[in-house]
Amino acid sequence: MSDGILRCAVIGVGRMGRHHARVYAQMDGVDLVGVVDHDPQRAADIVEEWGGQAFASIDALLAAGVDAVTIATPTVHHRDTAEQLLAASVACMIEKPLAPTAEDAAAIAAAADKAGVALQVGHVVRYDPVMQAIKSLGELHPRHLELHRISPMTFRSVDVGVVLDMMIHDLDLLTMLVGGVPDDVQASAVAVLGEAEDVANVRMTYSPDSDGHSCVANVTASRLAMKTERTLRIISEDIYVSADFVERKVKVIRKSANAEQLADLRARLAAGEDLSDVNYLELIQFEDLQVADVEPLKLQAEDFLRCVRTGERPPVDADAGSLAVTLAERIVQQARGGQLSLT
Repeated sequence: MSDGILRCAVIGVGRMGRHHARVYAQMDGVDLVGVVDHDPQRAADIVEEWGGQAFASIDALLAAGVDAVTIATPTVHHRDTAEQLLAASVACMIEKPLAPTAEDAAAIAAAADKAGVALQVGHVVRYDPVMQAIKSLGELHPRHLELHRISPMTFRSVDVGVVLDMMIHDLDLLTMLVGGVPDDVQASAVAVLGEAEDVANVRMTYSPDSDGHSCVANVTASRLAMKTERTLRIISEDIYVSADFVERKVKVIRKSANAEQLADLRARLAAGEDLSDVNYLELIQFEDLQVADVEPLKLQAEDFLRCVRTGERPPVDADAGSLAVTLAERIVQQARGGQLSLT
């Protein structure tokens, strides 16, 4: 880094990597040095559009000099690529999932600790403006969560199953919202197009918090659905949150804001009144949270490069990435142990 300018690059400029290159090229204080990709024409197309140089190898990129790199290769190549860059003291943003196995994820985390440079995992949903709106509510202390992430098959990321491909986003969100790891995992999964699972559902139970309240999370992921759906519902003692990431909407019902209505309903029910004609939705006060019009990938890149500059540990570090991969591995193993169709 010279004169405050970070020299950045992208390794793997396919579906996601091309967007990382675009974001770097458009950021202040960043010089897009170039890209590395196994497809020379694809690499050439990216640098023609966004600048920099198409390098034939990681060694050539390192020789040119680079401060921070996004790794957007297929997951199976993450460990080898990351270890080479980290050994050269280059900060790394690694697209999710961090690695295909918990063992590989742990090795990457160890390499990052040894190198002493920033490593962030690309769990970009944390930076989605819908999620940012939810985070503005503060601590929610969830008792129950429902997470759905389904879409038609895109034939991308088919090197891993739907748990590592899609559900991994929601496993990371659970780490943020609940913390820790679940005590119990019950999973089911079905493979249709190959050996890896294409549809999965999991129910996870977390140990009680300091107030003695446990939490249950139901998570569904499918890449064989008829439509795209990304939803999150959070139920706690005091608040209900319903989020639609596709529609970019967040609705909130606060117990405190509806205390009078709820007290009236309880009294009428206790008196034996027939309320079958009452429209519940007309009684309850809903709040629509403001959702900003910002690009999650840009927010993620800004956070990553801030940590590169300051030396702070990234908010979605290698430990968080490893935790998500370890949980994903546990889910798949549990599903297989349940004698489910994964062939």
